[in-house]
Amino acid sequence: MQKNLKLLLLGVMGAIAFSFTGLVVHAGGWDNFKLQHGFISQIIHNQSLEFDDLRKQSVNPETNTRIELTELLNGGPPKDGIPSIDTPQFDTVSASPFPANAPVLGLELNGESVAYPIGILNWHEIVNDTIGGVNVSVTYCPLCDTGIVFDRGATTFGVSGKLYQSCLVMYDRTDDSLFSQPWGLGIVGSQMNQPLQRYPVVKTTLDKWTALHPETKVLSADTGYDRDYFRYPYGTYLTDTNIIFPVRNQQQRSLHPKADITYIWEADSATPFNEFSGESHQFVNAEIRDQGEVQLDFNGRPIRAYWDSELDTVIVTELDGQPLVSSPAFAFVYPAFF
Repeated sequence: MQKNLKLLLLGVMGAIAFSFTGLVVHAGGWDNFKLQHGFISQIIHNQSLEFDDLRKQSVNPETNTRIELTELLNGGPPKDGIPSIDTPQFDTVSASPFPANAPVLGLELNGESVAYPIGILNWHEIVNDTIGGVNVSVTYCPLCDTGIVFDRGATTFGVSGKLYQSCLVMYDRTDDSLFSQPWGLGIVGSQMNQPLQRYPVVKTTLDKWTALHPETKVLSADTGYDRDYFRYPYGTYLTDTNIIFPVRNQQQRSLHPKADITYIWEADSATPFNEFSGESHQFVNAEIRDQGEVQLDFNGRPIRAYWDSELDTVIVTELDGQPLVSSPAFAFVYPAFF
């Protein structure tokens, strides 16, 4: 009897393992499976949207929100489950282990230049740093390809574990207010509707950045965390049509959801619920590359967007050459936010 029971259990376990393997294969590999079935990790971590940290400070999220809270979703990992880098280390270009064609976010501020490899940002999303005497948070959302640098003042920002329109939601460690990264705006908590100051940053490759900034520092892979910064952790997400999490207004999009765009935005003082208010514009990278340059009126003044062949990306400036803050993004992001 015992032998038959053991055989039965082994058969059941084998069937479960076979079915699970089939699901993983169908998903296109383990990385895709984890991304597409993130709800599993939500159950493991018992992650909730109860906003306990805000309520402990007597902040009611229902009355201190710019967005529809039902559209704020659990991304899978819990709060700080994706750890920000708060004590960044740096290499010289020659000592960096990243290859020449490694994608980076390049930042120049008050004469100091830094390259932040996307291979590291994929795993950490936020680097709290001080560049050119300015306290900044360098942020990147792997699900949206949005890269933005914010002035963090005396605080640091962390990864909340929540997503709004499939994009990174940061939290301010001083009071747990939540910020939508693509807007750079407080969306839940005591800093609701507060904008963050931003600095121009470009997404390019390490060799192209260092050709223009030979003295640049490069964020070190020695982060104190055990991550494989030379492996992309999101399977086929970069090129497939899957957005994974629900996002709105996709009927407005004619491009492949992962097509490269660059957008600019300037918020105004209005605070419409669940919407952006101000001026914004998107540039399709492939179109700018073909045209070379476009000029348009933006918020009452002429600006230009041009293809920078040295950096292999779109740059947006005032007509006098003063750079404007812009962000790279996947095409699905712009209609969802603007």
